[in-house]
Amino acid sequence: MTTSHARGVSKPSLDEGSVAEFLLNSPDFFERNAVLLAKLRLPHLRNEGSTVSLVERQIEVLRDRNQVLERKLKELIDVARSNDALAERIHRLSQRLIRARDLLQTVNAIEVSLREDFEARHVVLVLFTEAVRALQADAPLFLRLDSPDSPDMRTFDSLLQSGKPRCGQIRDTQRDFLFGTDTVAIGSVALAPLGPKGNLGLLAVGASDADRFHPGMSTEFLSRIADLVAFALTR
Repeated sequence: MTTSHARGVSKPSLDEGSVAEFLLNSPDFFERNAVLLAKLRLPHLRNEGSTVSLVERQIEVLRDRNQVLERKLKELIDVARSNDALAERIHRLSQRLIRARDLLQTVNAIEVSLREDFEARHVVLVLFTEAVRALQADAPLFLRLDSPDSPDMRTFDSLLQSGKPRCGQIRDTQRDFLFGTDTVAIGSVALAPLGPKGNLGLLAVGASDADRFHPGMSTEFLSRIADLVAFALTR
């Protein structure tokens, strides 16, 4: 609070901070001054030239805040529902993998679950184990045998070494290697290394939508899927 001088008399003058502090510390001020509350008028921000009472303005502010909270609550509910749906799909994948009796059945279970449960239309499973060679005649087309030292796989070195899933767009050469040269419709890809530092291989899921898989999305569920697949392939 500052002071001003008039005719030699020092008189306190209020600033906005002092008024705000006083009102915050005196929540019953308008109860004790109901007449003043009724007389106060504030500019209506959404309609210049008109005024509203302080109470009306408070109601308006509270209504706006309520709408913001409702939107946030809806977003949280949508995320929760999406997570529940993903958890259910992972549960079905787990059941399919448990029922698989050998490597071929395991590979088939992975393909069927990703296609039917997760509705993934473009999926590639690249494995480094020689046991896959004997399966290639009977295994789904999405299965690929390769070596981590091959020129094509070396382009994924940083991903495999990190051992963590990654989502977003990839280079054209990587896309062509994984999905073929005729799949220019692949707009985004989710990549999941299998095993420690990707020592088992790589799981790739493609989507035509460029925003379906993006770098900012959570990869927690993708990590769980990769862990389940890696465990089933090595049991």
